[in-house]
Amino acid sequence: MAARLEPLPGQSRPLLFAHRGLSAEAPENTMAAFQLAKNYGIPGIELDVHLSADNRLVIIHDFNSARVVPGTNLDIQTSTWEQLKILDAGSWKDSKYRGVGIPLLSDLLETYGKDFYFDIEMKSPQRVPGMLEQSLARLLADMHFGADRIMVSSFDPRMIGRFKAVCPGIPTAIIYSRAKDVPWYLRHGEGRWIGQADVLKPRFNIPGPLGLAWGKRTGGRQVVPWTVDDPAVARRLLDIGCTGIISNKPHLLGLGAGTPDSHVTDRKD
Repeated sequence: MAARLEPLPGQSRPLLFAHRGLSAEAPENTMAAFQLAKNYGIPGIELDVHLSADNRLVIIHDFNSARVVPGTNLDIQTSTWEQLKILDAGSWKDSKYRGVGIPLLSDLLETYGKDFYFDIEMKSPQRVPGMLEQSLARLLADMHFGADRIMVSSFDPRMIGRFKAVCPGIPTAIIYSRAKDVPWYLRHGEGRWIGQADVLKPRFNIPGPLGLAWGKRTGGRQVVPWTVDDPAVARRLLDIGCTGIISNKPHLLGLGAGTPDSHVTDRKD
């Protein structure tokens, strides 16, 4: 068995990620949300990627466009980038974000690659299993991103395993919760063994002091819970041994984020 990888080695602890960018204030998974996270001094970004019909790595959470682009219902994985790039993914949040679009992962990494570390969540299912993982591994290699800047995660342990097979040097994390849409056999992080994940990413209400203490004693995996928006909860999780925090409101947790420099959006007009 390969040695377990440390998440984002060399980065200051605790790790702190803006969930889909600074999504409490800007439209999620857009360059506006990523820019706002930068303005506040947040060191990490969590984001979601799908593979479009023409094999572009598109940053969006849902499998279709309906929620973030009201009045549309495009399936992300069967739509082309030409169809997706013209969508307005900002107006639903606030009229001041009119024209903010859905970005590509390559654009995010090119623009902000030196400003953040990244947790890239791979979404499933896929048209062809393995294509997203291979495309992501290829992009990271081509753009020279390694373990010091990238962690890759998924709810699907099969995706984690396939990604590790083509990109063994990047740390991976298994995401899980007790929600009904998570298979019962994966609700306690069992995917760590199926996909050989390096890190645990449970929902914030799962980690407890006994589990963290046992994990440390037995050489267990580091834990980065989501989505933590209460400063008291964040402090409790860090005090019991979690490595980092993923939050919609990372600037309000008192973990070292500063005040914004400016508010820059990614308008098309």
